[in-house]
Amino acid sequence: MPSPAEITGAQLSVTPSIARSRRFGNAGDRVWATVLVALGGAVLLIAGVIVWSLFGLSRPLAGLISIPRFLAGQDWDPVASSFGALPFIYGTLVTSAVAMVVALPVSVGLAVFMVEFAPARARPIVSFLVETLAAIPSVVYGLWGLFVLVPWLRGSLEPALVHTLGFLPLFKGPSVGLGYLGAGLILAVMILPTISSVTTEVLKTVPPPLREGALALGATRWEAIRMAILPYARGGIMGAALLGLGRALGETMAVTMVIGNSPEIHASLLAPGYSLPSVIANEFAEAASPEHLAALAGLGLVLFGLSIVLNAVARLLVHRVQGSAGRIA
Repeated sequence: MPSPAEITGAQLSVTPSIARSRRFGNAGDRVWATVLVALGGAVLLIAGVIVWSLFGLSRPLAGLISIPRFLAGQDWDPVASSFGALPFIYGTLVTSAVAMVVALPVSVGLAVFMVEFAPARARPIVSFLVETLAAIPSVVYGLWGLFVLVPWLRGSLEPALVHTLGFLPLFKGPSVGLGYLGAGLILAVMILPTISSVTTEVLKTVPPPLREGALALGATRWEAIRMAILPYARGGIMGAALLGLGRALGETMAVTMVIGNSPEIHASLLAPGYSLPSVIANEFAEAASPEHLAALAGLGLVLFGLSIVLNAVARLLVHRVQGSAGRIA
């Protein structure tokens, strides 16, 4: 049996090796950490390369028009070398806003139904159908919108909106079918699977004692959902909305086919418009001059910057909501 002195000597000899191992890690950990850092840096590098390439393509535009005039201009005439991005920025924001207003309540309601009310046998079926919507290509959505949604808007929904809400600027004008409303509804259908799927997973993480405590205090099932479950999950729901917004901002083909492609600003949702991805997709292959190509690259930079700004604002809102939810919990 070793003596206490021998045990102490062994401990002293082992302790430095353990400390070095904890400090530097073994070879596998170091390699794995290096790979993860390289992959994370590659994402930032790719984003930087994209921005730098767009900046290089848009450089000829700097000698033609200033950045404020380009962002605030409303005239888009490649023949006269007159370029203004405001109608496309406006169209992108309006269609995304319409999509979020329509899709977010439906997605949250669908998620609540899936988690709280749906029978066990029905949940896989409903989940499969919702996930199938996410697998449909955007051009198929565009064809459906062009041949089904647009005629229905032109013949039924838009005349009803004009008849009942025509006193509002949002619903004035002729019923064309092609416009901001049609593009927004297409986007709503496209982003609904993303928001509902993420929201469903968020609601599943709500602690059961929170729900049971609300019911034990005498709350009805709906009151427990409204006052306990949804406030707890607000941060996750905002994150799901953020993912849906990112999809809506960058959608191209479906929006191009139903928005009308008119580079003008209209207050009415029934009027035709244009979006940043749509004008880039339509005109990039047919750019007849370096200035036209530079203007389209500038629109790509504007779309990139718009996505960053909106995502940053949304993330700040998510953190704020999560903080308030934590104080409530």
